[in-house]
Amino acid sequence: MDLYSGHINKLIEELSGLPGIGTKSAQRLAFHLINLPQERVDRLARTMMEAKANVRYCKECFTLTDKEVCPVCANEGRDHRMIMVVENARDLAAYEKTGKYMGVYHVLHGAISPMLGIGPNDIKLKELMQRLQTDIAEVIIATNSSLEGETTAMYISKLIKPTGIRVTRIASGVPVGGDLEYIDEVTLLRALEGRTEL
Repeated sequence: MDLYSGHINKLIEELSGLPGIGTKSAQRLAFHLINLPQERVDRLARTMMEAKANVRYCKECFTLTDKEVCPVCANEGRDHRMIMVVENARDLAAYEKTGKYMGVYHVLHGAISPMLGIGPNDIKLKELMQRLQTDIAEVIIATNSSLEGETTAMYISKLIKPTGIRVTRIASGVPVGGDLEYIDEVTLLRALEGRTEL
């Protein structure tokens, strides 16, 4: 027997499909949305639709942006000869919070995972190699310390080494199995400063 009417059940079902939202959280969010003033619901819906319609990948680093080039890549004060490779845009945001990294980024949008059927052609590796045709001094590999992240780091290192570009890996201040987006700024900064040659 359904506890709520069809529209409420449908809203709960849609919300529970979001990452990190279980059934109870979805119920709380659904009731919160239903009790909001109509103009707030309209604004939220409009904002979501506008974001979906206007957000795309930066043409240089492939992070999410609503411009052709993201603010980091557009910043001439950044060191464009240093590229930090991260798995997703949330990892980029985590490093930006430290306020200490002054290079640019490359977002892979995933990691190599043979078990999940994700190979080198399924992430933005070809685009990274194209960026390395310009004057690049160092590539910092900041993939997660998971099996997939380590596999991806080793693969990238083997691709880049023959070019003569310096390749480093973030230090082990990041715990094995930890996702960068959940790690505090001090730990991320130590990991960046203690990076090692691959």
